Amino acid sequence: MRKGLFVLLVALFPLPSSAQPPLPATDITAADVQAFVKQLPPNAVSDRPIRVVDVGGYKVGVYGVFRPKSVKQDAVLHETRVTEVYQMIEGAGTLVTGGSLVDPDKGTVGGVGRTVRGSRIEGGVSRRVTKGDIVIIPAGTPHWWSQLDGDITYVIIRPDPEGRQALK
Repeated sequence: MRKGLFVLLVALFPLPSSAQPPLPATDITAADVQAFVKQLPPNAVSDRPIRVVDVGGYKVGVYGVFRPKSVKQDAVLHETRVTEVYQMIEGAGTLVTGGSLVDPDKGTVGGVGRTVRGSRIEGGVSRRVTKGDIVIIPAGTPHWWSQLDGDITYVIIRPDPEGRQALK
């Protein structure tokens, strides 16, 4: 009777013939992030990969970002399918999303696609972002730090369905 039940279960729920083991997890500790952002240049906007991982058909990148208050903050729109998830580590500021870029310049290509820069955003949504806050910016959404209280540090997680990010 038990053998018959087993045969019935296998017939109803067949096991995959070429079952692949799951991909290993990737750890990035808070200490890793802190060490990474400490080595970024103190007087320039930096957005650099801490780790980019192939997760089976697409990539996920974790980036460390430092923005000094003393540097002009451009409004940007990335022409890509990559959504960005910001998590503020240190500092605070006003982040504007949506709306339209003012004085757009389609001058730079890199990373995960073309970046269009503007002097500011009109008609977007402004929010104050502080330590610990998380903001999800859908692909193709203009965004701009319109005001910084001081220098800020944050992490960006970029799921990349196009697989364009370089592995690191």
